Order: sequence, then C-alpha cells, then structure tokens
Amino acid sequence: MRRSYLDYAMSVIVSRALPDARDGLKPVHRRIIYAMYENGYTSDKAYRKSARVVGDVMGRYHPHGDSAIYDAMVRLAQDFSMSLKLIEGQGNFGSMDGDRAAAMRYTEARLQKAAESLIDDIDKETVDFVNNYDDSEREPSVLPARYPNLLVNGAGGIAVGMATNIPPHNLGEVIDGSIALLENPELAVEELLEHIPAPDFPTGGVILGRTGSISGLTTGRGSVIMRAKVDIEEIRKDRQALIVTEIPYQVNKARLVEQIADLVRAKKVEGIGDLRDESDRHGVRVVVEIKRDAMAEVVLNQLYRYTSLQTSFGVNMLALNRGKPELLNVKELLEAFLDFREEVVTRRTKYLLNKARERAHVLIGLAIAVANIDEIIKLIRAAPDPVTARSEL
Repeated sequence: MRRSYLDYAMSVIVSRALPDARDGLKPVHRRIIYAMYENGYTSDKAYRKSARVVGDVMGRYHPHGDSAIYDAMVRLAQDFSMSLKLIEGQGNFGSMDGDRAAAMRYTEARLQKAAESLIDDIDKETVDFVNNYDDSEREPSVLPARYPNLLVNGAGGIAVGMATNIPPHNLGEVIDGSIALLENPELAVEELLEHIPAPDFPTGGVILGRTGSISGLTTGRGSVIMRAKVDIEEIRKDRQALIVTEIPYQVNKARLVEQIADLVRAKKVEGIGDLRDESDRHGVRVVVEIKRDAMAEVVLNQLYRYTSLQTSFGVNMLALNRGKPELLNVKELLEAFLDFREEVVTRRTKYLLNKARERAHVLIGLAIAVANIDEIIKLIRAAPDPVTARSEL
C-alpha cells in the first residue's frame, strides 16, 4: 500500500499537476498543443471542432477523461485566465462570471501564434521524444519554447503533498529580464526586479504594496494583495458612483456583484443606492451608485474589506526542474529557461549543419559528374545493369 501510494504521488507530481520550468506547460497542455500542431490546426488555418482536438489528444497521447482535456484546452483560450492565450477559440469559452464553456461539440479552436512560438523548430531534433502511453507513437518530453512561458502565463495545480501557484507576468518585462540575465549571468535577483518588478494579471487590477511581490520573486513564496480598479465618477448632480473597470485575478464577477448585493440587504454596508453590471464584450463595468448622504470613499473602503474587490494571491513558485519538483525564485526560473534555450539552439544548429553537409555531399558529386560528363555517360552505357553502373560510379 505504501509503495503504491508513493508511485501514485510521483505520477501526479511529474505527469499531471506540476509544470515544467523549461516550457511552462503541464503534460496535458503540451499534448494539446503538440496534437494541434501535428494535425495542422495552426493560426493560419481554419478552426476545427474542439471535440476533434480532444479526441486526438485522448486517443494518441493523454489516456484520461475527455472533460479534463477539454477543461485544460478551454483555459488556454481564455483571455481572463492567460496573459498570452495559446489557443484561439471560436464560440462560448466561458466568462469572468463563472459561466462554463459550451460543450465541445459546439466550440471550435486553432493554435495562437504564441503557441506556435512554443513549438517552433520541433522538427529539427531540438528536443527528446518519448513513447506515448501504449508505445504506438512518439511525443515530445518538452516543447522548444522561444520565451519563458511559465513566468508569462503562470500556472496553478495541486499535486500530492505539494501545490504550485505561479502568477502571470508581463511578456515585455520577462523578455527584458531574460536579456539582462543573458548579458550578465552574475546578476543578483534583486537587480532582476528592476526589469520584472511584479506580476501582471490579465484581468488588470492594482497590486497593493511591493512587499508580497518582492517576496514571491526573490524567494518563490509570498502573498500579493490585489485590488479592483475603481474610479469615483459624478453621474448626476450631487450623485456619485463607484465604477469598477478591472477586477482581481481569478475573481468571479457575478459572485462579486452578489456579494455587494448581500451586504446591502444585510445592511452591513450602507450608502449604496443602486448596483448594476454593465459589462459587455468590450470590458468590465460594474456601477455602484452612492446615496446622496453617503461618502463614496467610505463605501469603497467597506467594499474592499468585505468583498472580493480586494483579495490576495498566494505565490508558490514550484515547478519541475530537471525532472524534480523545486521551489524556484525568478532568477532560477529564468536560468532554467535560458539553459534549456541554449541546448535547443545548439541542437538546432547541429541539425542544420548535418543537413548542409549532406546537401554539400550531393552538390560536390554533381559538380564532379558535370566536369566528367562524357566519361560518366560512356560508363553508364557500357554497364550491363543499373547496379553495376552505380558501383562503378
């Protein structure tokens, strides 16, 4: 029993729940992207049914439930979950209100250009391939990512005895940090924070203070306090309103509005005259009208205290590094990526060199043949069969 549980725990840790520090992907995400690439569902091609994608992934690489694969695929297509979407979806892929995506038979998908940057050069022997679950096909053990996807898009997962919760960061800042570390490998992690000062969440919002961000980036653990972006506007004479245009990461907007309504009904927060959700496809807009005799700043502070307008993100930067789960700071994560990227470029260069040598061998033979064309024609005509001609040449 003890041995079996240990085997199960290691399987979940390595093969299910934790992302790889090199490409920032869990196995299910890697298999989705690779299967879509293999089948030609790229950004310049037409959308394909999500059910077709899920079936390919499940049948060829990922022998688990179709709903788990589809849920993972849906998340890759949500702009409120990912800083850089990896899948472009067509149809209902869920919302910030907690609405579930439509069934996979209705939605369609294809790869985003950002995902293609994770898989570029995979056909140039840049990464190792392993057998799939039934040894019938080969799949990549990692994708040759061209940018530090783990920091850009973050990750979350619960394994056995451990969990990870990595916040997303700004792509430009992460690239700047990578270049700085590449130019000066001795760069201290504190100096790296000049380029990557804090997380950058896809839903926006405001990070309160820098202590949590600094702790998370320098030690791998911390607590980042987030607030919604709220403006106080005068909507009518003597009437103000709180206008919420950005909410904290992973906060359910419909539940947030319900929280505010519950506080008003319970008279825990007074001074709110009306509450409307005016959000549309162009963005978030929640309007909280303030009564004439109330102060907008006081109501706002009460909402920060009692609702998800203010929440925290517990940073726990745990990832697989060389196949082992490790707690990494921002410098160690970038070092893991840059070391891997160096290996990818080296392997790609060797592959291209070998191809060039093979081509050169053919061209040299062709040049020799052209220079001695009469003798070669004579030899071929005199040979009794093609095999003899080939051996004499």
